Amino acid sequence: MIQEVSTGSSLSTTRPRAERRIAVRLPITVRGRDASGVTFEETTSSENLCRGGAAFRTRFDVAVGMDLDISIPLSQTGARRKHKDDDFAAQGRVVHVRDSDTGERLVGVQFINNRFRRLFVPESATSEPSAKSLGPE
Repeated sequence: MIQEVSTGSSLSTTRPRAERRIAVRLPITVRGRDASGVTFEETTSSENLCRGGAAFRTRFDVAVGMDLDISIPLSQTGARRKHKDDDFAAQGRVVHVRDSDTGERLVGVQFINNRFRRLFVPESATSEPSAKSLGPE
């Protein structure tokens, strides 16, 4: 199954999702360049997450195919703590953008280099639950 995703005036073809999304609001920091080439950094929250990607709202104009830096604090105190070395950090490639009524955009990114793949076994794995691989795929 191929999904066509509207990005305003253009369409993007994406692969079907291999992992189940989990609706969860976590603080997320997004860094990158907008469609005009202007560097930005924004603290927002996730709409949903899965092992291979995330969706979040942003006020910046980003386009399908752009790469963004994504970080999610892994502690309860989030941005207030001093040491951020243990945060989840990844690059995400924008795979869909949808405009919302609030003027923000709902952006979906696919992680292209992340630590989730080393921490979690995919749902489609056939091994026993106790046999987890922590190495690269």
